[in-house]
Amino acid sequence: MTDELAILGIECYGHHGVFEFEKREGQTFVIDLALGLDTAPAAASDDLRDTVDYGSLVLSVKAAVEKDPVDLIESLAQRIADVCLLDARVEWARVTVHKPDAPIETTFSDVALTITRKREGRSD
Repeated sequence: MTDELAILGIECYGHHGVFEFEKREGQTFVIDLALGLDTAPAAASDDLRDTVDYGSLVLSVKAAVEKDPVDLIESLAQRIADVCLLDARVEWARVTVHKPDAPIETTFSDVALTITRKREGRSD
């Protein structure tokens, strides 16, 4: 059985983008996570050690966004998914990267990319 843990609206400041000014000046990125994991062990024990510590995970995701710039949000989303899958209890991770200040020459509310990655070896 897989349950879903969601962490929404993680605000980070990164220097990602194709254009030089994006790398130089940076901008806000907002990250949404959904993780597939079995929460029954934690529910039974009521012990944080039996589940994903989402406080620590958020700090790791924030650090991943704020480090080495990449050109594409696709690369950034993959980096974040890799961080989420470091915990062996996470069966899959769905990551949405929002880039609300993307350099687009018209009015828009958001640019968002969502990817889903499964732990290697899982086919379901």
